[in-house]
This record gives sequence, structure tokens and C-alpha cells, in this order.
Amino acid sequence: MKKLLKVVLVAGCMLFTGNMIANAQSKIGHVNFNAIIDQMPDTKVISAQLQAYQKTFIDQLTVMQSELQVKANAYDTQKATMTDAVRQLKEGELQDIQKRMQDYQTTAGQKVDAKKEELGKPLFDKVRLAISAVAKEKGYGYVIDSSQNELLVAPDGDDLMAAVKLKLGLK
Repeated sequence: MKKLLKVVLVAGCMLFTGNMIANAQSKIGHVNFNAIIDQMPDTKVISAQLQAYQKTFIDQLTVMQSELQVKANAYDTQKATMTDAVRQLKEGELQDIQKRMQDYQTTAGQKVDAKKEELGKPLFDKVRLAISAVAKEKGYGYVIDSSQNELLVAPDGDDLMAAVKLKLGLK
């Protein structure tokens, strides 16, 4: 009887301890990732670099647009005196310029997106590392990015924004 009582007591203690450990690991916090990124001093530098990079593409598109405009105006003024063969040639030339512009815009957009990813990755990694460190220090098993609004239902969590900003040296 005493052995059975001891076994039940030990089993009860183990269940109680297991529940405490499970509860400690399911602690949930949240942080607004985008707000932290916006407050980082590196964000302004990255934004300036990205704008300068975009400007090169915008300048080239402006040159292409000017070329198209000049050729379209010339076509409009001379269209009445052109033969059918010359008119078709000029129309094909204008369409070719428009297609080159569209292709260039697509390529430029892809290159700007890639540059944005390249420039932003070290900053994002730095913030994620700080969030991970704060979560570990404070015993959080999960941290949700509140800027994404991806969860429709979630239990209440603690806002870790102040602790992460402190870890990154932000005010």
C-alpha cells in the first residue's frame, strides 16, 4: 500500500512538473517587425541607396520615352506623305521601341526588387537576431509579427516591442 501511494505521488509530481514545463514553453509574444525596421537608422541609408539605384532605371526609361515621342511625332507629321511600305516600317519601329520599354521596365523592376532584398537582408537579420535574443531571455517560445495580421484568432500575448528596441539601442 505504501509503495502504491509513493508511485501515485511520484506520478502526480511528474505530471505537475510536465504541465509547468509545457506552459513555460508555450509563452507567446508579439512585435511589430515593420515598425522596428522603420526606426532603424540603417533604413534611411538603405532607402537612399535604393532610390539612387532606381533613378538610373528611371533616367534610362525617360530617354527611351523621349526617343519614342520624337519618332511618334515625326511619324504623325510625315504619315500622309509616306508610302505603305515606309509607313509599316515606321509603325514597326515604334512598336519595337514600346516593347523594349516594357521589357526594360520589367527587368528594372526585378533588379530593383533584388537590390532591395540584397540591401535589406543584413538589417532584417539583425532585427530577427535581436527578437530571438529577447525571446530567449524572456522565455518566449513563440513571437508573432503583429504587422502582418496573419492570425485571425490567437491567445493574448505580450508585446516585446520595447525590449527589442532596447536591445537594438533604439528609443
